[in-house]
Parts: sequence; C-alpha cells; structure tokens
Amino acid sequence: MKNKKKKGADRVKKVLVTGADGFIGSHLTEELVKKGYDVKAFVFYNSFNSWGWLETLPRQIMDHVEIFQGDVRDPNGVRTAMAGCDAVFHLAALIAIPFSYHSPDTYVDTNIKGTLNVLQAAREYNIRVLITSTSEVYGTAQYVPIDEKHPFQGQSPYSATKIGADRLAESFYRSFNLPVTIVRPFNTYGPRQSARAVIPTIITQLLAGKTEIQLGSLTPTRDFNYVKDTAHGFIAIYESDKTIGEEINIATQQEISIGMLAESLISQINPQAKIICDEQRLRPEKSEVNRLLGSNKKISELTDWKPSYTFEQGLAETIEFFRNNLSQYKTDIYNL
Repeated sequence: MKNKKKKGADRVKKVLVTGADGFIGSHLTEELVKKGYDVKAFVFYNSFNSWGWLETLPRQIMDHVEIFQGDVRDPNGVRTAMAGCDAVFHLAALIAIPFSYHSPDTYVDTNIKGTLNVLQAAREYNIRVLITSTSEVYGTAQYVPIDEKHPFQGQSPYSATKIGADRLAESFYRSFNLPVTIVRPFNTYGPRQSARAVIPTIITQLLAGKTEIQLGSLTPTRDFNYVKDTAHGFIAIYESDKTIGEEINIATQQEISIGMLAESLISQINPQAKIICDEQRLRPEKSEVNRLLGSNKKISELTDWKPSYTFEQGLAETIEFFRNNLSQYKTDIYNL
C-alpha cells in the first residue's frame, strides 16, 4: 500500500500523533494511514520497548508509521518529535478518573504541562494543533444536549487538568494566532480500550464467567462514541478549513444509563449474571458526573462527519474483540 497525495496538496502531509500507543491513538493512527497520511507515532518511552496497541496493527499499516519514543512531559523530546510535521494530534494524557484522586500531581504534569510543551513546539514550527479534550470538562449537564457553550466544571482532578489544558490551547490561539482546534469526544468505547472504562469492565467480567458484575453508580448517563467514529471525527475536523480556533464536540446525541447498558450486555453474554454495587468503584458524591448528552450540531455544520456505527454494531465488535483478547485483561481486580 502506498500513501497517496491528498487532493489539492503537492505532497503527502506528515502528522504526529501523541499517545499513539493508546486506545484512541492507535485507532487514529490506523485510520490516518488508511487515508494516506505520513504518520509519526509518539509513544511513551519504557524499558520494555513496548509500542502499546500499535504492536497489534497489521504490517501493511505499521510499514507507514514512524515510531518516536518519548514523554510529553519533556519539552525537548516533544520539540524533536514535532520537527518536520504539518500537524499534531495531541492525545497523550492521563485519563483515569479514580487514579486522579490520589495522584493529581501526575495529571498536572502530563495533561497541563505536556499540552504546554506541544503548544510551545507548535508555535515554534507554526503547525496545526488538535488538542484532545473530554466531555468530563462539562461536569454534570446543566442543560442538554450539551453544546460547546456549556459551562465548565472540574468535578475531578482529571477533568480540572483537561480544562486547564483546553484553556491553554485557547490562549495560544488568541495570543499567538496558532492554528489550534480543541476536539472534545464524548465517551469513546471499542476494541483495545482499557479495562478501567465501564464497557470493558462489564464485558470482561461477563466473559470471565462472573455471575456478579461489580460496578459503581448505575444511574449516570453517557453519550457513547464507537472508537472508529471518534477517529474519523478527528480526521474530519483536521481536514475542514472551518475548524481552526474552535472547540468541537464529537457526540452521537444519544444517551444510555450505566444500569441499562449493563443489563443490555448481560442479556447478550450471560443472562444469569446480576449487578452488584462495589463501593470502591463509586466516585465521591460531588465528583460523579450524573448526565452527559452531547450536541453534535457544530461538528455537523463544520465538517461532513456523522456516526457510521449504531450503538448495537459498536458493542457487537467490542464484545468480539474482548472475547478474542480476554487473556490480556485482569478480570479479577478493580482496574483503576
């Protein structure tokens, strides 16, 4: 497979993906290669020389991916990685909310300082930046569907650091005219996701044969994007000339409660199972985000993006992935 030039371009665009070794990052890397981009994958340096989920991608994809090992907390490494790139998709972050309760310093260092390093290097090279936000910055919905004008509320150290990173990105756009876009996916699920997220934790417990599925609160609602739709949303936002300086949700504009989600998965995998509330999985009362239902009006107006997968189709592919990869997951512990 050869990279093809994009219409209207005189050469193949080279893009950097930070956090490419992770869940969404690996899918975005794969889709960018399929679209004909020259991709440099920034992966977290480790002594095992692991490239995370990129190691599971087909050879015909990885033949078009350049690996860069580093740490977004290191400004020199970030600057080196971004040299010669036309754009950066900045996904590298610490994202687990429970872990942010007892290790908030690491979230500030990675999510805020890491983003600052990306913005500084992008300003030096004057390249396009897509900053990955999260629907958690909105906190519990004050109105629905949640559009990009909804107030921000830091209900966890994680969400507070993402709010800080977003506002830094905005400041670089307004202060230095840096071509920045803040991309804000609502809850993403699919193959390769960590077991700390709710859909994988339900599926892996069920596939492991457990009849008591341990969960936290069942009443919160979420707006779930299938991961391939999220990746295509990033690309559509990048390819639009209307999105610079904007904050843009990626959302299905549909919601489901955690309890209803769990019952649906139980009925599909093991109807004999039942739900048990595990207190260690409960967020502190004022930290729980009770409702997330996103508006996709803006992304629909500025790009040609729309979800390609129904929730049922996405769940079917997700269940199949975990069925074939269950040995990679720890199903007998609470994954932070």
